[in-house]
Amino acid sequence: MEKKKYISFDLFAYLHRLKKSKWSLTVMLLLFGALGVGVAFSIPKIYKSSVMLAPESSGGNSLSSSLSSMASLVGLGKNFANNEDAIFPEIYPDVMQSTNFIVSMFPVQVESKDGKIKCDYYTYMLKKQKISWLDLPKVYFAEFMKKYKKEDVGRQKKDGDNSAPDPFYLTKEEDDVVKGIAGNINCSVDKKTSVITIEVTDQDPVIAASIADTLMNRLQVFITDYRTKKAIRDRDYISNLYDEAKAEYTKARKEYARFCDANMDVILQQVQSEMEEMENDMQLKYNIYTQLTEQLQMAQAKVMERTPVYTIVQNASVPVKHSNKPKVLILAIFLIIGFILHNIGMFLRHGSEILVHEKYVIDYIPQQNPQMMQTPVQEEKAVEKVVAGEEDDDKEEQPVSSEASNE
Repeated sequence: MEKKKYISFDLFAYLHRLKKSKWSLTVMLLLFGALGVGVAFSIPKIYKSSVMLAPESSGGNSLSSSLSSMASLVGLGKNFANNEDAIFPEIYPDVMQSTNFIVSMFPVQVESKDGKIKCDYYTYMLKKQKISWLDLPKVYFAEFMKKYKKEDVGRQKKDGDNSAPDPFYLTKEEDDVVKGIAGNINCSVDKKTSVITIEVTDQDPVIAASIADTLMNRLQVFITDYRTKKAIRDRDYISNLYDEAKAEYTKARKEYARFCDANMDVILQQVQSEMEEMENDMQLKYNIYTQLTEQLQMAQAKVMERTPVYTIVQNASVPVKHSNKPKVLILAIFLIIGFILHNIGMFLRHGSEILVHEKYVIDYIPQQNPQMMQTPVQEEKAVEKVVAGEEDDDKEEQPVSSEASNE
């Protein structure tokens, strides 16, 4: 025999109990509905502005171009077979999240839509952000802890110190601003097309659009500086050699002309030999000068070749609508939470009426062991033994019954 216990849900009892507690349910829904409305209207509005640009891919031979095309089909990126650049478009999101890149955004001047805020981006993120009343306890607690807790990490900035932030050694406030800006910036790259999408989230629509446009320009400058850095360094080196060669050739030409004018009618062999030597030196410096002129032109062309061209797929625009969750959705979430909490309390108080405990008894039938199974001959013998045993029992009972009849 086996006993099992089951718990069943009585729907009619639940509805009956819910009907009886309708006033408490109404109060709970009204309370959480008011809380949801307060939360929905206290959350600051946020706006999102995005830009899309496609940088020119670095050049390569036909084989690498074919491999890049094949790699893009399987999602490995167009620059899979191109080793000319060390920074691929897939690394641009990490570049924009770096501390150096974000700190360079601190001096950017921003202006709000209503014109009441005009300051740099660092001051705006530090002092001009709206805070929900739900976050006020957290802010007050942080301010309270600052008074009694000394910060061991971060550089302490003295009053009146207007020096530029040092990305290597930031203060606590600067580090918080860096984290805040990094949270507002989202950069993604399509591996197949290498299209870069920059999205900025902010509490003001105009500032969101202006920061998105600034980030696009800063990223273009970064990519251009990286790709043309070596070419510009080579061009500057050749330009210095060109200036030196030009100065030496000009000096040699003037000395040769002056010597020729001074010894025009002289027929001495020594003078003629010195004149030829000066002419050869001038010619040598002229050859160097012409070669460097050609190399300088080639270096300038190399810089232009390495300078990437950007195709702006979508410019930054001021968003019209905010990106917050709908207030109706927030209200519905709070009403559902209130309904669930009311049901939990109702189950704790009247769970025995709603949840019915039932017991079932199940007969246990043991399975036969295959080794204990008997053949037909063995079964017949067992039946005969049983029958013989019953006959012996009848014989033993007959004397007892006869004695009982005599009495």
